[in-house]
Amino acid sequence: MKPATKGTVYVIDDDEAVRDSLQWLLEGNDYRVRCFDSAEAFLARFDPREVACLIVDVRMPGMSGLELQERLLQRGQNIPLAFITGHGDVPMAVATMKKGAIDFIEKPFNENLLRDLVDRMLQKARVDLEEHAQSASREALLSKLTSRESQVLERIVAGRLNKQIADDLNISIKTVEAHRANIMEKLGANTVADLLKIALGASSKA
Repeated sequence: MKPATKGTVYVIDDDEAVRDSLQWLLEGNDYRVRCFDSAEAFLARFDPREVACLIVDVRMPGMSGLELQERLLQRGQNIPLAFITGHGDVPMAVATMKKGAIDFIEKPFNENLLRDLVDRMLQKARVDLEEHAQSASREALLSKLTSRESQVLERIVAGRLNKQIADDLNISIKTVEAHRANIMEKLGANTVADLLKIALGASSKA
């Protein structure tokens, strides 16, 4: 078997046979799989910093899959998630999608549909983690600015000219120019376009 490189798939189900079946199917498609018999056990081990997705049974003893979804949302941990459902759980599963679940899969599992679903969830996880990293980097850069520099930047973003910014803040145009130069240096921006991308949180590819 080739090494698992696509990301981690967390499987949570109190039925050992279901866990084993999903693990066999997913590992056969080069996914790294980690199985848990309860939502509580998963929460104790979950690392939100890795590229991962979650497949969880709707109905389990203790914390249900629905309650786990709520708990993750409360924590701000938006790991891509899909529910395992029996026939009678489909309406319930549809309702969970309104809260952000990616999809639901019915027993017995269709291997091709399962693989496609996991691929979609892991791709979303990669994008989400990249966006989070970009946001953290942006916030770190902006935190370097003084209060006055932040005021100047806010007006640059609003399209104000140096003279208008000077009038707004009751400072000289030369002082505005000095602040602009400091802002550009601190944010590592070479052009006003670069500055706007950082200030507005746009990606470098935008």
